[in-house]
Amino acid sequence: MTLAEIAALLGLNLGLTLAAMTGLWALSRRLGGIGFIDAVWPLALAAPAALTFLLAEGDPVRRGLLLWLVAIWAAPQAWRRLSRSVRTGADARYAAVAGPVAAERGWSRERTRLLLFFLPQGALAWLASLPVQLGQVDVPPPVGWLGWSGAVLAVAGIGLEGFGSLRAAAPGRHDVGGGLGPWLRRPDYLGDLAVWWGLFLIAAETGTGRWSVIGPLFLTVAMAQWARTENPRRVSDGG
Repeated sequence: MTLAEIAALLGLNLGLTLAAMTGLWALSRRLGGIGFIDAVWPLALAAPAALTFLLAEGDPVRRGLLLWLVAIWAAPQAWRRLSRSVRTGADARYAAVAGPVAAERGWSRERTRLLLFFLPQGALAWLASLPVQLGQVDVPPPVGWLGWSGAVLAVAGIGLEGFGSLRAAAPGRHDVGGGLGPWLRRPDYLGDLAVWWGLFLIAAETGTGRWSVIGPLFLTVAMAQWARTENPRRVSDGG
């Protein structure tokens, strides 16, 4: 693909992601709550991979690896988070964040939800998913040792994320001291990072895919903050 075609593909993915998030915001107005947005996050990372798979003409093995690995990672996460949002009332967590912002800026509740949660999460999901977008556009080279190593890392991360999510949902305390304490308390964070760095390694065998490093870097910084503060995702609500 030419540079212009790649830019058009990325723009299309971003536009459709934001349009979908706007539609979900409209749905939230009917439902009266936005707790389901936790379940939307992994799907928003996987959706650009599916669209890119349909439009790009890169190496078919690499495209298949990126699509199926991200789908296998996203589907169970979305299911678990949807169930948790229903059980634990995740709406209260978002309301605690939105209330002060709405009061300070004079926004309505609906405007706050759109501009503070739905649209930013859509844009950040598009950014984080760059490896599964840019990794699909180049034909050469075929998947080599780096790509297969990334696939192994991603599979290991999927397993670790599943274990960590189940552990976080289990009753009881998970306090672990020391500098690595927050990470050991939430092994699902480590699993997510393993998945996305693994997907990047698959993409990084291509010239275009190397530029997608910004995606896993963003997730690493974000999850380090989440692990340190447990906000907005917390052990108590399984987020």
